[in-house]
This record gives sequence, C-alpha cells and structure tokens, in this order.
Amino acid sequence: MQRTKVRRVLPGFGLSMGVTLGYLSLIVLIPLSAVFFKASTLGPEGFWHAATSARVVASYKLSFGASLLAAAINVVFGLMLAWTLVRYSFPGRRIVDALIDLPFALPTAVAGIALTALYAKNGWLGQYLTQIGIDVAFTPLGVLVALIFIGVPFVVRTVQPVLEDLDLEFE
Repeated sequence: MQRTKVRRVLPGFGLSMGVTLGYLSLIVLIPLSAVFFKASTLGPEGFWHAATSARVVASYKLSFGASLLAAAINVVFGLMLAWTLVRYSFPGRRIVDALIDLPFALPTAVAGIALTALYAKNGWLGQYLTQIGIDVAFTPLGVLVALIFIGVPFVVRTVQPVLEDLDLEFE
C-alpha cells in the first residue's frame, strides 16, 4: 500500500502557524493570564472593591459616557457628511473625501499626539480656546474630540455606499 503525500495550498503553514501562535502567546496570552491570576488572588470581595473604587467608577463614566456621546455626534455629522459627499459636487470635494480617511491612515497613538499638539495650551487651536476659557487637551472634552475624530470615518464609509445605491426618488 502506497501513501500519497497531500500537497497543501499554503506551503509552510505549520511553521507559520507555530510562529504566529508563539508570538500571540508572548505578546497577548502571557500578560493577559498574568492579569487574570493576579486578580484571582484578590478573592471576590477584593475584586469587587477594586472594580467599584471611586477612580475606577469615574473611568467607567468617562469611557462609556464619552463613547455614547461621540457615537451620537458621529451618527449625525457622519450621515450629513456622507450625504453631502454622495449627492453634491463642490470645489474641494476630493480633499474632504481624502481627509475623512486620515484617521484610518494614522496610528491611534500618532492621532492622539497630533490632537494633543493641536489642542494643548500652546497648540495651534488650544492657544485661542484657552483664552476664552475652553481647555481641551487632557480633559474629558479632549477624550470626546479624539473619539469623534477616530469614529467619523467609520460612519461615513459605512453609510456612503448605501446612499450611493439609494434611488433619488426615495428621498
């Protein structure tokens, strides 16, 4: 009886899968399991105390509140922006269309640094906002601005194809 060797579509799949799983374990699974084991030493009462401390609850409120508000703002303005780009031709339309993709092109850390540089007290926009009493950088408002900046392209690029396929008579 003769065995035939099965040819795989992806050559070197075993090696690449091993390297991928090793890297995943090193970067994600080992630190995540360390956090889990550290939390399990607290016990249920210690875990509850840590999860409901004043600083943690404040971070929950900031994270969920700012995310909800940013999502609502992104839905409204993202829909208007997508509608404008699909239905109207105007000078600079291609520039606006390209600027929408800017958050996709920037890594999140770079976007955060750029927004901080813009809105800091000595930044391009921050110096004028500080004069009228509005602080953006390192405040909940800054978190909201960053979430809106990162989220608008997702709304626009999701809604745009739907609006392009929508009949003008339906409007």
